[in-house]
Amino acid sequence: MTVSRDPAAGALSGLRVVDASTLFAGPMAAMHLGDMGADVVKVEHPARPDPSRSHGAAKEGVNLWWKTLGRNKRTVTANLGSEGGREVFLALAEHADVVIENFRPGTLERWGLGYEELSARNPRLVLARVSGFGQVGPYRTRPGFGTLAEAMSGFAAMTGEPDGPPTLPPFGLADGVASLATAFAVMVALQARERTGQGQVVDMAIIEPILAMLGPQITRWDQLGTVQPRTGNRSANNAPRNTYRTRDGQWVAVSTSAQSIAERVMRLVGRPELIDEPWFARGADRAAHADVLDDAVGGWIAERSRDEVVAAFEEAQAAVAPIYDAQDIVADPQFQALGTLHEIEDPELGPMLMQGPLFRLSGADGVIRFTGRPHGADTESVLEELGYTAERVAALREEGAV
Repeated sequence: MTVSRDPAAGALSGLRVVDASTLFAGPMAAMHLGDMGADVVKVEHPARPDPSRSHGAAKEGVNLWWKTLGRNKRTVTANLGSEGGREVFLALAEHADVVIENFRPGTLERWGLGYEELSARNPRLVLARVSGFGQVGPYRTRPGFGTLAEAMSGFAAMTGEPDGPPTLPPFGLADGVASLATAFAVMVALQARERTGQGQVVDMAIIEPILAMLGPQITRWDQLGTVQPRTGNRSANNAPRNTYRTRDGQWVAVSTSAQSIAERVMRLVGRPELIDEPWFARGADRAAHADVLDDAVGGWIAERSRDEVVAAFEEAQAAVAPIYDAQDIVADPQFQALGTLHEIEDPELGPMLMQGPLFRLSGADGVIRFTGRPHGADTESVLEELGYTAERVAALREEGAV
């Protein structure tokens, strides 16, 4: 099967998206849509670019995260608080299918750019509003970041060692989850538009999608009055489930969510008698005996190299995975077979490797057409498409509107 990589054949080709959000959840949602062929226009303040342009590692003064986060986006500048910038934004929204924004609730309304004004120009517009706490409620105007969502969702409370503090992830987990939820919500709203002919507002609170990913903690509290404790790398639902150090100083992760897998692991490590224990037949009961099971599995793994462990588990049809860093990911044949990593020619840094779109389609894969572009690089060309003359663009620049 030959899969097209022609951008014009992308599943979302013809969809027009205005990304007026900053940092991670909103911009990442726009990135997902752009990967699938949408024409994404990134709008930034003329003097205050998206802070993600300076977030994390850089090479030769060029930010690396932006190269991924800003990919497939044409970049324009507009000061939405100015009359000229407001005019530009209304023109962009008039010709768009989707606008993604993450200003504090009420900010667009203060600028005269709320959904009432936007939909008056374009009744079919979908406005995705991404904020920390949503558009309603007592926290709606608080500054909201993914870290706060990771704290308030229950994630931090259930993550970490039993005798250690609540633990936050070292990356934008809540933002990443919210980006997927936002992209999904946008597609749902667009599907509804096909029936009704009308756009609508998506209210995405970053505190909610990660909460939905964390299992039945709410139902457990409601029905049993208990909360999930911190268990480190162990699970309260099955064992053995942990990370184990190999003879050559590497690490592997083992999972035994299925009873048959747990039995195979115990036979593999030479402890088949444990299978006959009355507590072994149920995952939660095995978890209560995790010390015994970890000793058996961990001791066996510690005597072998990582490659030996993975090969033995594979032969036994038991579930194991090496714990990778970026170098391992790049070299792994499964990621290579999937085409997970894409090498893109960047005008500033040359060939650049990055993770590609989230999935493959039999008709047409997602495509990284270009990496994150410089601040405002496409202002003139995009405004020209909207009917602006060179003289008008120059005047807007003079007044600081773009």
